[in-house]
Amino acid sequence: MSPPALVLRSLAKTVPGGRVLFDGLDFELRPGEFVAVMGESGVGKSTLLNLIAGLDEPDAGEVIVGGSTLGGLDDDARTRLRRDRIGFVFQAFHILPHLTLVQNVALPLVLQGRGGAAALARARDMLAAVGLEGRDADFPQALSGGEMQRVAIARALVHGPSLILADEPTGNLDPETADRVLSLFSEQVRGSGAAALLVTHSEVAAAAADRTLALSRSGLAPRHGG
Repeated sequence: MSPPALVLRSLAKTVPGGRVLFDGLDFELRPGEFVAVMGESGVGKSTLLNLIAGLDEPDAGEVIVGGSTLGGLDDDARTRLRRDRIGFVFQAFHILPHLTLVQNVALPLVLQGRGGAAALARARDMLAAVGLEGRDADFPQALSGGEMQRVAIARALVHGPSLILADEPTGNLDPETADRVLSLFSEQVRGSGAAALLVTHSEVAAAAADRTLALSRSGLAPRHGG
């Protein structure tokens, strides 16, 4: 059996002011799993993703991505791990306005030193996979919100990461567009065999996952039998 894509052990995090977000959080995510994490605003969903990505540090506990314990890595090694193993889909898209769509999608490959014609060809394939074939040379300002999120999904998956993190990826979209984006995200994640963790307050978004967990101060627990 392949090792877990993500392991959280006894994770603890307190925010300024002394409020405890969680203490003793344990969690395991295996390759091919798609899990949604729900919770009210302020419960720590985005903080949890930042801890997993090595963008923030826990007060205690361990984050292990693909067998690598983040606490044992220096800044350069964490950056390489994020670059090579993690794909991130943000609520606010974070598409670079001065780059074309194909350049935006190819960026993770360029950062890995895999630029050139092969990277652009892979990026075009990913744009086609998310329904944006022929839009390679367009700039982001020509896109709708749903199209921007599709570009973000293509960029998150282009380098074949083993772990996909999604932070409220449909929060800025209307319900119909959100449904299409979620279907696309689910299809692309399952097709790639990556593990995916989506944090959301949306019941509709959570329904796209294999199981749903609730985040609280005491950790992660199954929600509604999810």
